[in-house]
Amino acid sequence: MTSSAEQLTPARPWGAGRLAPYPATVHRPHATVSIDPLTQIGEFRDRLGQVVEMGKHGTSSGTETSTTTNSDSAPDQGHDQDSHQD
Repeated sequence: MTSSAEQLTPARPWGAGRLAPYPATVHRPHATVSIDPLTQIGEFRDRLGQVVEMGKHGTSSGTETSTTTNSDSAPDQGHDQDSHQD
C-alpha cells in the first residue's frame, strides 16, 4: 500500500513566478545604531565609533472624530480627519 505522501505531485509555489531580483543596494555610512539614554533618540555610529548624521526627518500626527446625525432611528454616520506634518 502506498502512502498519501507518495501520491502527491510536487507543484511550484504560486508566488515563485512573482519573484524578481532585489534592486541595487546602497551602502549606508553607519555600522551600529544605539539609543541615547538621555534623549531616547537613535545614534548612528560609523566603524570608528563616531556619530554619523543620517539626515533630518519629520513627524506627523492626526486626529479622527466620528459624527452621528440621527441617533433616534437609523443613524447617518460619518467622520472627519485631519493631519499635521512637520
